[in-house]
Amino acid sequence: MHIAVCIKQVPDTKNVRIDPDTHTLVRQGVESIINPFDLFAVEAALKIKDENNARVTVVTMGPPQATEALRDTLGLGVDDAVLLSDRAFAGSDTWATSTTLSAAIRKMGDVDMILCGKQAIDGDTAQVGPEMAALLDVPYATFVKKIDLLDGNSIKVIRQTDEGTEVWKLPTPALLTVIKEIGEPRVPSLRFKMRAKKAEIPIWGAADLGLDTNCVGLCGSFTQVVRVFSPPRRTDRILIEGSVEEQVERLLQYLKQSRVPGI
Repeated sequence: MHIAVCIKQVPDTKNVRIDPDTHTLVRQGVESIINPFDLFAVEAALKIKDENNARVTVVTMGPPQATEALRDTLGLGVDDAVLLSDRAFAGSDTWATSTTLSAAIRKMGDVDMILCGKQAIDGDTAQVGPEMAALLDVPYATFVKKIDLLDGNSIKVIRQTDEGTEVWKLPTPALLTVIKEIGEPRVPSLRFKMRAKKAEIPIWGAADLGLDTNCVGLCGSFTQVVRVFSPPRRTDRILIEGSVEEQVERLLQYLKQSRVPGI
């Protein structure tokens, strides 16, 4: 079995600032990390590898420095890594990103399962996984917390929903987006870290993937981020203290004084 895991290198949200003049994220001096949800996808793939002798390939789209994120996954025990990097990919929205990643999966040729984190912490759209499934024309399940291989052609997954859990059976190849309940990411081993340092990571551009540059990057994006801004600070907050009964009574009085309809 061959498992492909899609990861993204994102800015550490603890240190993100917004430029007040340009209204864009300040990336200079901000550490980049692997999207935390993607690490759960890597762990899910490695568990399957441990139990079923699978092969795991991690792929990411980004600038040349994104190879560091790939090396980090190789240090965890991933077999291979591929970087998708090309100036033509700059400015990609979720659809253009999905188009590029899907082309890479097709180029790999023998992928039985594609794993993604449920969403990225910088965009929080949770769109790339389902869009890739649509482009690849494969079944998919989101918010998966457990994966079982049934036979060579199907898998059983348990997915988390707002109402509880659902058990699905899917034919392979299939795409899954996973949540943290799938398992805590392992720590890298010295042996794998040494191998990761020496590993040659191939870089695929638009031409390698057979992509028209008008269909990727900013040209192939249906949406654009025009402005990023911090929400205005609210100054009309009140703090209600006391026992539960006292808080309820004070809140009720406040709502009456504020003339909230229906109170």
